[in-house]
Amino acid sequence: MRVVSLLLLVLISGSLQGCFPVVAVGVGAGVMMAQDRRTADAYIDDQKIESKAARLIDKQVNSVMHANVTSFNYRVLISGEVPDESTKTEIDKIVSGIEKVRDVQNELAVTPTSSLASRSNDGLITSNVKLRFMNNKHFNADHIKVVTENGTVYLMGLVNHTEADAATEIASTTQGVRRVVRMFEYLD
Repeated sequence: MRVVSLLLLVLISGSLQGCFPVVAVGVGAGVMMAQDRRTADAYIDDQKIESKAARLIDKQVNSVMHANVTSFNYRVLISGEVPDESTKTEIDKIVSGIEKVRDVQNELAVTPTSSLASRSNDGLITSNVKLRFMNNKHFNADHIKVVTENGTVYLMGLVNHTEADAATEIASTTQGVRRVVRMFEYLD
């Protein structure tokens, strides 16, 4: 059952890369939460942070852009492309002001919006990294969240240093990965 759930997660996440998060409900969410090292409250709050950020950015920012918000244990990654530095700053302020957000890493690039082909390639990279994680013996793939933006892979999770090193090695040697950014919280 775990392998089927993970495979479904990998397939779905690859197809959703570049989109704002979808809140999972039902048995699938329960299985994912059971494998996660975050508390149930943190897991749910992270979903709320992502949804609220998406709504606020859509409502308050009047620019053509591509912005993703990913929250893990109240730490937020903002990735994508914006037209100017003021839009980047505005989005940072919006996300930083959301209740329970502890830290924001703003990786928005001031550049033209990426193409659908580029985003699809990022989805493929994310899927490949996750599949390679599932085949390793050094850590549980469920403990690490993978986000890819323009060939840069961001790794988030609650891990020990050995797990972080193994995940970084796998991600960095995956085809198409330009660089890896570690955003881990360490348990040791």
